[in-house]
Amino acid sequence: MKPRELQEHSEEDKRPSTAGLKELAHRVVKNAEHCRLTLATAESCTAGRIAQLLADVPGAGKFFHGGFVVYTKDMKSSVLGVSHALLREQTAVSADVAVAMAKGAIAQSPADVALAITGVLGPDPDEDGNPVGLVFCATARRNGASRVVKVADPGREPDTILRATLTQGLSMLHDECSETRK
Repeated sequence: MKPRELQEHSEEDKRPSTAGLKELAHRVVKNAEHCRLTLATAESCTAGRIAQLLADVPGAGKFFHGGFVVYTKDMKSSVLGVSHALLREQTAVSADVAVAMAKGAIAQSPADVALAITGVLGPDPDEDGNPVGLVFCATARRNGASRVVKVADPGREPDTILRATLTQGLSMLHDECSETRK
């Protein structure tokens, strides 16, 4: 099944400060509470940072089930069920792998919505030659709907890429909860 949409995210987008990321995480949890949605994450290159931002929000335990940190291809496959064939054909950094990770997080948790992130933060390209700054964020819902965004920030410092990725991931979770409210 193809993602509902593939969007591009560029370096021109705003990147909030650490306080801004915490505020965005707070809005995500409050939105999930209002919509009675539960959340999970599946993170590779961000190594659980989205999960930490969400878990740090007071009361998050009612709406955030937790996260999977799946840094290697083997973990993506064994923990989230991402197929070895998909990983071989597209590498671990692709839109389809991000969606498969998000759907795997839904399958392995009781969450209504999951966010997955896979990419290369640097300082060097990955073992498959994917460039630093190539990241995909995807959301999936228990009903099967999914969305993926390509976060492309080539030539940037790892910290800049990380901040853009965290912002994009949290924004996507916020949007998923907001769409339920409409």
